[in-house]
Amino acid sequence: MPGSSQFKLLGQRRFAPFFATQFLGALNDNIFRNGLVILITFQGVLVAGMNHTQLANVAAGLFILPFFLFSATAGQLADKYEKSMLFRRIKTLEIALMLLAAFALVSESYPLLLLVLFLMGCQSTMFGPVKYAYLPQKLDDDELVGGNALVESGTYVAIILGLIIGGIVVGNEIAAGTGLSKQAVLGACLIAVALSGYMTSRQVPRTPAVDPTLRINWNAWQETWRIIQYAREERSVFLSILGISWFWFFGSAMTIQIPAYTLEILNGNEAITTCLLTAFAVGVGIGSLLCERMSGHRIELGLVPFGAIGLSLFAIDLYFAQPDANSLAAASIEAFLSRSGSWRILADLALLGAFGGFYSVPLYALIQKRAKRQHLSRIIAANNIINALLMVSAAILSLAVLRSGFSIPELFVIIAVLNAVVAVYIFSLLPEFLMRFLAWIVINVVYRLRPTGLDNIPSKGPAVVVCNHVSFMDPVILGGSVRRPMRFVMWYKIFEIPLLNFLFKTAKAIPIASAKEDKQLMDEAFEKVDAELAAGNVVCIFPEGGITSDGEIQRFRPGIEKIIQRRAVPVVPAALGRLWGSWFSRRRSGGIRKIPGRLFARVPVSFGKPVPPSEVTAEKLELLVRTLRGDTR
Repeated sequence: MPGSSQFKLLGQRRFAPFFATQFLGALNDNIFRNGLVILITFQGVLVAGMNHTQLANVAAGLFILPFFLFSATAGQLADKYEKSMLFRRIKTLEIALMLLAAFALVSESYPLLLLVLFLMGCQSTMFGPVKYAYLPQKLDDDELVGGNALVESGTYVAIILGLIIGGIVVGNEIAAGTGLSKQAVLGACLIAVALSGYMTSRQVPRTPAVDPTLRINWNAWQETWRIIQYAREERSVFLSILGISWFWFFGSAMTIQIPAYTLEILNGNEAITTCLLTAFAVGVGIGSLLCERMSGHRIELGLVPFGAIGLSLFAIDLYFAQPDANSLAAASIEAFLSRSGSWRILADLALLGAFGGFYSVPLYALIQKRAKRQHLSRIIAANNIINALLMVSAAILSLAVLRSGFSIPELFVIIAVLNAVVAVYIFSLLPEFLMRFLAWIVINVVYRLRPTGLDNIPSKGPAVVVCNHVSFMDPVILGGSVRRPMRFVMWYKIFEIPLLNFLFKTAKAIPIASAKEDKQLMDEAFEKVDAELAAGNVVCIFPEGGITSDGEIQRFRPGIEKIIQRRAVPVVPAALGRLWGSWFSRRRSGGIRKIPGRLFARVPVSFGKPVPPSEVTAEKLELLVRTLRGDTR
């Protein structure tokens, strides 16, 4: 239900058992990985001549490698078979792996533990496509952001607990109190969590297969290529996959270094490592949960550039917070926090996590909404393959950079700069992200929008929106209010204003002139409008022909009738209020005023019921828009 809280899902059987199952799986992964890394880092373990820094990156690469190798098969299985059965079988496999892990821990066979880590990666590879394809089968479109936010935040709460539990069970206190070795305590904990995960998986409701007749192609390389082609069918889906994959590159490259960063730069211990990773995980959880509120229960792509900016800024600030190794040892969290700059380090990590949540949650929801349902698990598998490729690349790059003589803080700066370059590249390929970001800034910072009647915009298929024209920001405000991308028809002279020129060209706006000014440009504009409608898009026009100079709605010109005569599509009337007198209107001096006016004003944006093509006239649409606006100039 639109406007309902995402937390209500936690009380519903269609979501709660699934959430608990994936939560416990993430918890066990992180108890194992964190406990193993801490044992390796702080007990001076060497495997095949590799030290703790090298082993941390190798361990990360081993866990991720199966995603690259086996995701194609996992995606096919998730589309072919009923999902609750797959959850149960995957959790049964987890129990077997944890028994093997416990044996390897007690026998202190670290090479065997690395093999178990690889096998856990295989199990997680099978789980990923089932998990993300389950959500759109059980949740409505307006619940996808909230559901993904809960999964993302729940995953990072599991990471927090996994970090804490993993750190505690390999600490001296538990071992001394129980009389058991650290390795035995860790093994027992892993088995207990795996058993709990299996029990919750038995409560996941039946979820039918989306393609039960699918024939499994066991040729992983051939199928990998095929599912990547599925992902590329919808450009925005594929670019979202690239964006998510880059986030995993960034996040893994940063967090893999935290144990070594603690030891070599902060001169700290295991507890401080857990504290730093907890700060990052708390940030991701908070950022993910804020996504639903910040996006108004819809997929808000404007949060993605916002998140990318924050990732680079706070990664760079993390360098400046502690650029060189600290000569004083910190034996406890209290001692660490008493140092100058320690709170800044924690804040940077928490904010990195929060902006990571802003970045990733909308992208996951976009993939689930726009991808073909019968291919969704395989598209998620394609996402996992590309994620894995970039995460393995992150481990390789980190090893290469550190072996070249760079410090860990300098590595953070290199990753931040790469993030900025990649973000600019992705957003240039899909301008919708950038335009949604600018619209999100306007509607959340400059004004306070109050949209009504959004359901009158068709969810699919072509339509024309007609609106009164009050200010230079009208297209951004309308574009930020409507869930679907819109193509705006704009007076050609606006394209000559430097900043607006960039914005409207990026948004693929259509320049138009009157017949007296440029007959050829006018004809080209009508051709482009028809092409957009033929492609099933929404086109927005301002039938007054220009921005009002007195705040009143001017006579609608008959161009809208020409558009509808050529292609019969519904027309949705819309009205903007309380923008006359704003900084971007023509009130006072005929243009943008030096002193801003009506900043943070409540701006009503009203959409009326669609008018059938057979009833469209300029006069009728003008009356409808006047009625929608009322007296709110």
